[in-house]
Parts: sequence; C-alpha cells; structure tokens
Amino acid sequence: MVFNRRDNLMIKAILLNASLKSGDEVSNTESLMNEAVHILNKNNIDTEMVRLADYRIAYGVSADEGAGDEWPEIFEKVKSADILIIGTPLWLGEKSSLATQAIERLYGASGMTNEKGQYIFYNKVAGVVVTGNEDGAKHASASILYGLSHIGFTIPPNVDTYWVGEAGPGPSYIEAEGNHNDFTMQHNKIMTYNLIHFAKLLKEHPIPTEGNVVESNS
Repeated sequence: MVFNRRDNLMIKAILLNASLKSGDEVSNTESLMNEAVHILNKNNIDTEMVRLADYRIAYGVSADEGAGDEWPEIFEKVKSADILIIGTPLWLGEKSSLATQAIERLYGASGMTNEKGQYIFYNKVAGVVVTGNEDGAKHASASILYGLSHIGFTIPPNVDTYWVGEAGPGPSYIEAEGNHNDFTMQHNKIMTYNLIHFAKLLKEHPIPTEGNVVESNS
C-alpha cells in the first residue's frame, strides 16, 4: 500500500482493461493505459490494473450473480479505490463488449450506499482510455463517462485519452508507436493529473450529505 508522501493522503487507483485479449497476449489498450500508470506511480498512487478477459464475469445487473461469477472480486477493488480508469479497444466504432459488461455490473450495484447513506460510488473519480485504428473514440468515451457519472462517479474535466491513428484500417497503437503522438500523450497527462487532483479534493472535502442521502422506502 502506497501513501502520498506530500500530504499523507492514501489514494488508490484501479484500471479495468476491457480488451478482448487474455492477459498473456499483448494489448494495445494496456500499453496506452500504462502511460497513465506511469504518472500515477510517479505521484505515489497505489495502482492496480485488471484484465477483465482473465475473469469469469457473469451477465447481469447485480453486484453478485452467484456461483462461478468472479465479478465480486473486481467489484471489491473498485469499492476500495478512489480512481477508476476503464480502458477499451474499439470494434466497429464501439467500446468492447467487456467494457459494456463492466458498466452493466457497476450499474447493478449503484443502488448500494456508503457509510453516510450516499450512493456507493460517490467521492470516486473516473476516466477512460480508448485505442483502435478506426473512428469511435469520442463516442465510446462519451458512453462510458456518462454511464459512470449517472451511477455516482465524479467526472473531472478532460478525463479521456485515446489513439485511433489515421482513418480507416491501419496499424494499432503499439505498431504505430502511438506513444510518440503529442495529442495522445498530452491528453493522457491531463486526464491522469486531473483524476489525481479531484481524487485528493474529494478525499479531503467529500460530497456533503445534504440532499445526497438515499431515502429509505421503508
């Protein structure tokens, strides 16, 4: 566990890689996400990346779909984190099916509350990383960021970074050395530092309970 040495705030980040490739395969999405990891580590943020394809995630919209479902393990990591970054490749201009599934499963737990009676994802910040060799980065980012905002995550400004290369089929992020793309790297830096800043801000000044406590139906 790593503590921020500047202000002693303990900040944790979880990155969910929604690549359709398993963990023993090279992932362009992970490669770009690692640029964010580099900045997080440099700022002493306790960081973990999860390759969703390595888990048996059941279909459904609840926090736990029963026997054989490994989503609860991932969900516990999200609950303990202050920063969530979802990374997805593009297929036919859309986020991956695993990214959709992750959003669905997070949505299934969105009715839960924290110790103050607020929705469970309050005081957590989120961003998105997208890779591909075709258009759709802004569409996928908008879909993911809206979904996360709707269930309670705080979305700071400019928390999406992407690489799609030139229009039409072509080389992917690693092959095309997308890490040399000034636009992508600048947006990665903006995204990561804004996530860190707002995570610290909410850690010290959480969202007030006034008007933000879930009313009981009982």
